[in-house]
Amino acid sequence: MRIIGIDPGYAIVGFGIVDYIGGKFTVLDYGAITTDKDTPFPQRLCEIYDDYCLILDTWKPDALSIERLYFTNNQKTGIDVAQARGIIMMAAQQRNIEINEYTPLQVKQAVVGYGQAVKKQVQEMTRKILKLKTIPKPDDTADALAMTICHGQSSGSLIRNLKTNI
Repeated sequence: MRIIGIDPGYAIVGFGIVDYIGGKFTVLDYGAITTDKDTPFPQRLCEIYDDYCLILDTWKPDALSIERLYFTNNQKTGIDVAQARGIIMMAAQQRNIEINEYTPLQVKQAVVGYGQAVKKQVQEMTRKILKLKTIPKPDDTADALAMTICHGQSSGSLIRNLKTNI
């Protein structure tokens, strides 16, 4: 299964692409889509959409793993991130890519085994699990790769459950 993990945003959209086969991860690509703060917001959304579509069309993932949003203090920022997240999900849906949403707690649990893990712990375990030399930068990219691990681990358990129920 080819998984694209996304850490949504509008200034930086982290992405990571892995193959998950036989319980093993192979990293294919990762990075960030960035937009300039001085660019009008609707144009930033178009830039994200265009760059993201290029990534989808290049790598042809089977599944999208994306963070489920939750609002904290700044609702304006949350709404803008939600708009970027919407176009990311729309582009995946247009290509019939399975969409999977996970909370930060689920990601921490899947990657570290502890739902209250701190960001550094998640990043270091992501590096180890994916056999990377260094923690990917920016942080949004490391977070996107953690999303791929979360989906791989979750889908693996779903497949195992199906096999044991037959």
